[in-house]
Amino acid sequence: MAMVGEAFLSAVIVVLLDKIVSGDVLSLIKGKQLEAVLLKKLKPTLMSVEALLDDAENKQFTNRNVRNWINELKNAVYDAEDLLDDIATEALRKKMEFEGQTSSASKVSHFFSSLIPSKDGRESKLEDILRRLEDGEKEEIMKLLDPQNVSEHQIDVIPIVAWVCVSEEFDAFRVTKTIIEELTSSCDASQSLNQLQLKLKDKLSGKKFLLVLDDVWNENPIAWEELGIPFSFGAQNSKIIVTTRNESVASIMRTVPSYALQTLSNDDWWKLFAKHAFVDTTPSKHPNLMVTGEAIVKRCGSLPLAAKTLGGLLRCKLDAAEWNKILHSNFWDIPNDASNYILPALRLSYYYLPSHLKRCFAYCSIFPKDYEFQKEELIQLWMTEGLLELSKDNDDVEERGNDYFKDLRSRSFFQKSKGKKSGFVMHDLISDLAKSVTGEFICRLEGSGDSSEITERTRHFSNVRKFYEVRKKFQKLPKAKGLHTFLNTESSLRPSYVTNMLMQDLLVKSSLRVLSLVGYKNINELPEEIEGRGRGCAAQGHGAKAGAVAPTSQARSVPPI
Repeated sequence: MAMVGEAFLSAVIVVLLDKIVSGDVLSLIKGKQLEAVLLKKLKPTLMSVEALLDDAENKQFTNRNVRNWINELKNAVYDAEDLLDDIATEALRKKMEFEGQTSSASKVSHFFSSLIPSKDGRESKLEDILRRLEDGEKEEIMKLLDPQNVSEHQIDVIPIVAWVCVSEEFDAFRVTKTIIEELTSSCDASQSLNQLQLKLKDKLSGKKFLLVLDDVWNENPIAWEELGIPFSFGAQNSKIIVTTRNESVASIMRTVPSYALQTLSNDDWWKLFAKHAFVDTTPSKHPNLMVTGEAIVKRCGSLPLAAKTLGGLLRCKLDAAEWNKILHSNFWDIPNDASNYILPALRLSYYYLPSHLKRCFAYCSIFPKDYEFQKEELIQLWMTEGLLELSKDNDDVEERGNDYFKDLRSRSFFQKSKGKKSGFVMHDLISDLAKSVTGEFICRLEGSGDSSEITERTRHFSNVRKFYEVRKKFQKLPKAKGLHTFLNTESSLRPSYVTNMLMQDLLVKSSLRVLSLVGYKNINELPEEIEGRGRGCAAQGHGAKAGAVAPTSQARSVPPI
């Protein structure tokens, strides 16, 4: 089976081409000459763009002009997708009116129409989209894609054991709460940090413990001192193990010399790679691949994740030409921006994904680092965003989502969480990879020091909820006029409070497909304007816990997240 590095946008364009020739769209524009002409022109334009994308996606890593051009294309294609959804929605509204629906349905229909651009508005949008897709820089980009244009470039008994993943967002409340949960299997999240620390002090007092703080990045000694107050009440000879890739963190936190882990032996590297690459067979049965595979492993560097992902990429593809293509790929030599280092092996693993998996994986960059998600939750999000392609046989869309998830997991993009829940996480380097792919189209606010910013191109937004969510945090939200997703993710289980202006900003988002307001104590119900735009809206516990979708014919409602 040959591997093809299909471009990220290819799957989007295929869906758009299908929408252009759909019965609903054709019946609505019948007799509207200018609109029909413009839509007819949109189809070959999209097809010509698709033809350039495969080469361009490769070149974007070495040429900033190509990368900027692709981002402009993405933005224009997303706008085209929204506009075609508007047309399909109007077709649905007219069908409802014609069939004489109930008064309740009529109200929904009326609300739909208030969101849909007028005919003149659609035509001007179509003209603008076509202009952007036919960018004058295309000829220059084609020159850059020319193959001749090459880039330069004895044994203690430990009464208490707790393992806590810290990661980049060092929140004393969250870490303390997680430690208590590891010790007691429960925790009252409504308590303050001081109350939680008093509880942890009682649990540790006079007892010998082992605590593992995994993947620590925070270099602030004051934050560490605040977190460490309860630990001084434990029995003598208690231990805290800290894992970090940052020597500055080690120098702040250590009381003994640091211990640097050694890399795996070449033999161990090969065994790890082979475990993922050879399924239902053994390497000895494929001697023609062993030499190439060993050479690939040597290029992976010192990270087991790299060997696992490349092994997953080559899984069941027992063709020597494909393995040599990976070994000799120019991705190994692409220089990295110091502020955005992505392992070449991970870039390769992404590049050779089929386009529909690229879209599904890239959407996962909306999750904060170390966020534990459920498989069903992610599949529902993919469904709502229209990322699950339907075959001509109209097979079950959720089953299609299961297949996509299984495929991405087999390639080590997802891994089982080490926590007590039966969830999944992405390794932080995989999270970095996803973020590098989506750029400013997905914005996730993880902490006060986060450099992410909402822009006009932002389509999907996630927010790590804090106790008080002030207006300043969301002041740039109106910029994202084509927002599809507003997803609340939690740094704690405490209820919190949000500025009343948030709902006003969200009400005008006619493209909104996913809305999660989980945990906001002062939002107990959704406005009628949003309730009319989809099912799955509910208020549960403290604050609204909701998934709402925009009124498009392709939209599917999301259960509470």
